[in-house]
Amino acid sequence: MKDIGEKRRPAVAGTFYPGEPSQLAKMIAEFLAGTDKQPLGGRPLAVIAPHAGYMYSGKTAATAYKQLVGESYDTVVVISPSHTVFFQGASVFNGRAYETPLGEIEIDTVLSKKIGTINPHVYLSNKGHTGGSVRGEHALEVQLPLLQQVLGRFKLVAVVMGEQEESVCRALGEVLASALAGQNALIVASTDLSHFYGEKEARELDGNMRRAIEEYNPEKLLNVLASGKGEACGGGPVVAALVAARKLGGDRIKVTGYSTSGEATGDFSEVVGYLAAVVTSSKVVVPREKTIGSRPAKKSKRLTDDEKKYLLELARRTIAARLKNKPFDEAPPESRLLNEKRGAFVTLKIGDELRGCIGLIRAAKPLYEAVMDMALAAAFDDPRFDSLDIDELDKIDVEISVLSPLMRVHDIEDIRVGRDGLLIRLDLHSGLLLPQVATEHDWDEITFLEQTCLKANLPKNSYKDKTAEIYRFTADVF
Repeated sequence: MKDIGEKRRPAVAGTFYPGEPSQLAKMIAEFLAGTDKQPLGGRPLAVIAPHAGYMYSGKTAATAYKQLVGESYDTVVVISPSHTVFFQGASVFNGRAYETPLGEIEIDTVLSKKIGTINPHVYLSNKGHTGGSVRGEHALEVQLPLLQQVLGRFKLVAVVMGEQEESVCRALGEVLASALAGQNALIVASTDLSHFYGEKEARELDGNMRRAIEEYNPEKLLNVLASGKGEACGGGPVVAALVAARKLGGDRIKVTGYSTSGEATGDFSEVVGYLAAVVTSSKVVVPREKTIGSRPAKKSKRLTDDEKKYLLELARRTIAARLKNKPFDEAPPESRLLNEKRGAFVTLKIGDELRGCIGLIRAAKPLYEAVMDMALAAAFDDPRFDSLDIDELDKIDVEISVLSPLMRVHDIEDIRVGRDGLLIRLDLHSGLLLPQVATEHDWDEITFLEQTCLKANLPKNSYKDKTAEIYRFTADVF
């Protein structure tokens, strides 16, 4: 087994999907905004999604991923075929992380080890994950930015199938069912359908696959694939996912979208088919108060006075270096809390007047790095103000707000002014207000919700929309 410290870097960023983070996030947001949440009758347990370049299959994939909006999972298991190298069985990545332009996704090493040690067909390895061709495998990677955009934080179990014999498909499905029992986990099967037929023939072949999937019948799906009446490069991952989902309590499946590449290219002579579907369970119950894509919220440890002083001085030193055109680099501090990934806002004031305020909501960076980045953003990138001038350096007051994990609000009576900050998301709009804003303006809970909607450029009663996502958080402000 290779070194557990290995990180899998993106292989197809800039080709299958944009390599620049803001462009990537914008593209995915547009895909999601172009589709609707559907009545599924239960909580998503598994997803089937295509893995072509986003320009070809992104809209179809989004029809499934849109159904995950508002959900949170501790771990996501992504199963893909291998297009670049052949090997026996199914390889469970034994490294520490997968990386995309949207950030690093930590591998759930405990669950990966459990999955990789039950059946010899399914084993810990980096086969199919890192290397084997110049390009590198794409089928697993392209699912990850979509998951990051929809779920936020989660841990990953990455599985690549080197062969898709029936015995391997069944073994992987059984292993996942055993290892994921009682877990707050999602399974994603990555597949495209028929390749390079005319549109009419492709739709006939894909129709056979679709019917087997809609019948929620792994055996029929295996027969369709074996007979050549249908094709899927990730047929094995789909079979394994359906076997596992049935044993885990999944009781219905819905195809959310279908398309061919011809709809994107205008060339219908040789197309690739794309299908998206969601398996749901009406029986799965998870605790209501969850962090976004992470484990249940725990009470965060408080920063010490020395740690707060360090961060305030770090913010000021970072801004000063930029103003004086001097290089600035900070070695990681010894404090564990300062190296913990946390969201943070930096607010600059001169007297009682706001001079800049920018924050990082998602816990994507070590806290000390987040403070450095947000200090620069507040000083130089807040669109409401001109960039800070060197003459103002000694006049600014620095305030830092270190955020707790976000918690989904299911009942607005859970919101407490003075304790909570709010984040509201609806379609492509989002708005956040820190806890101290409501206190400073003496708002009640309803006014706080309305003002957060207005911050998101939404009508003030948008928090009542059934598709609106409301999150609360606390902040250590100093």
